[in-house]
This record gives sequence, structure tokens and C-alpha cells, in this order.
Amino acid sequence: MVPPVEILSIDCVADEKALLGEGPLWDPRINRLIWLDIKGDALFLFDPATLSNKRYKASDMISAVGLAKGGDYICVNRQGFHRLQIKDDSLMFEKIIDPEKDLPGNRFNDGKTDPAGGFWAGTMDNAEKRASGQWWRLSPGGDAGNLLKDFMVTNGPAFDDERGCVFLTDSAKQRIFRACSDGQSLSEIEVFLQFEPEDGFPDGMDIDRFGCLWVAFWDSGVVRRFSPEGELLSQVAIGVPRPTSVAIVADRLYVTSASIGLNENVISQSPQSGGLFCLKANANLEKNKVYQYSS
Repeated sequence: MVPPVEILSIDCVADEKALLGEGPLWDPRINRLIWLDIKGDALFLFDPATLSNKRYKASDMISAVGLAKGGDYICVNRQGFHRLQIKDDSLMFEKIIDPEKDLPGNRFNDGKTDPAGGFWAGTMDNAEKRASGQWWRLSPGGDAGNLLKDFMVTNGPAFDDERGCVFLTDSAKQRIFRACSDGQSLSEIEVFLQFEPEDGFPDGMDIDRFGCLWVAFWDSGVVRRFSPEGELLSQVAIGVPRPTSVAIVADRLYVTSASIGLNENVISQSPQSGGLFCLKANANLEKNKVYQYSS
């Protein structure tokens, strides 16, 4: 039986007012949380020990970052997959491959390192009008393989290697998919959860050590926890209307949020929109595994 989880506190720990805060990633090598402002062209390094939040200029809509062996990172932006180094006060990019250079209207969105040492990332129509989004996997050898097509807004993935599956979201269609996966491929894809308009839009997500899926819901202002079977276990109101993604770090859940598209009235009622939030839980929720791109 999955144990219940109680959220003890919710704090905005970095009030950056990001346009499109996204992509939280814990780096245990430096004990910092990396997060992004996709539309604000920024990468942040948050230090939970000092509550400092260092900002780096990140051009070309960098939208997802993963750990890579050797202390570097793997990332995606509008120009495709890159190796990334964070040096002093600047970011250094080394291009690997752009699998969608023939689709200038698309951009990369969410992505994560997989259990087999690759990096999965999804694309989307930047205007959010066409289902031209695709899922790609960057292999350790630097090749990009296509996994799925016809997505509107790609979010995730979330890997549950203990159960041999992966979760992928099409936020615009309010749908979370589940598929069998060893990290390198997928099969038997099915709709895991389908939501209604009043539920908001499922966005970024993470899996806890009990196999439960934590999902941020855009335009609903909540993070929801689902069992491995898809049962809604709990939901937590963040205090801003557009939470975007979740990263689990021990007994903390870090939640990014967005301010883009909100009118002045909403901003006045939710002035911390675009901030980074920390939710303290009553239990350690972190999986005892760290995935790294193995090139």
C-alpha cells in the first residue's frame, strides 16, 4: 500500500517572477537546484542552504537540462541538443544535433535523462496551434532517434524503471500517457489519465520512491499525486495559478511556476507567480537513483 504524504509547509524560495519557469533539476554533485525561465532566456542555480538564486543568461529558449557524466550537463534549446557547461558567470554550449532543423516553427520543451544513459526531449509548435510536437531520444553516441509524433505540448518524461515504464504528457490534450520502456525505446503506449477542462492542464512531473506520480497543473494552481494505478491520492494548492513542473529532493518538492499570459488582476492576487516554491513533506520521497547522460 502506498503511504499517504502530508505537506507541512509551502514557501516561495525564489521570487524571480519568471515568464515561463520550468525544468527543475537537482544536481547532487553541487547540491544546487537548476531551473529555467524558457521565455525569459534564463537559467538559475538555487542553493537551498543559503536561499541564493544565481541567474545566468540562456539564449535560444533553453527548456530542459539533464546531468551528464564528467560534471557537465545535457540540454535542449531551439537549436536542438547541446552539451552544457556552467562556468563562473556564463554558460557554454557545444551543439550535438538538431533533429528538427526542417521545422522552424517548433521548439524543444521538456526533457529528462533516462535510466539507460540517454536523454529524452519533446518538441512543440511554439505558437501552440499544430500537433507538430515529437519525442526524441539522444543516444549516448550522439544520434537522435524519433520515439513519437503528433503531440501538441510535450511534457515529462517521468521514468519508473522499477516497473519498466515511462510517463509522457500532452498538456494541450490534458492527457498523460504510460508506456513500457527500458529507457531506450517504448511500446504498448496507452492513456494513463485523461483530464477535464475544470482540472487544468497536466504539465511537468516527477515520480517518488513509492512509484507515485506528482504532476503540476497549469491553470489549476495545484500539484496532484497519483498512485501507480492512477488513483488521485492528494492535491496541494501552491498559491499561484500556473505551476509548471516538480522535482523531488528528499523530503522537499520544488515546484516551478509561470507568470506569462496572466493579467494584472491575477498578478495582483498572486504576486509570486513565476517563482520557485519549496514544499516540505513529512517523509523522504526521493528515489535512490540518479540518471546521467553517459556520453
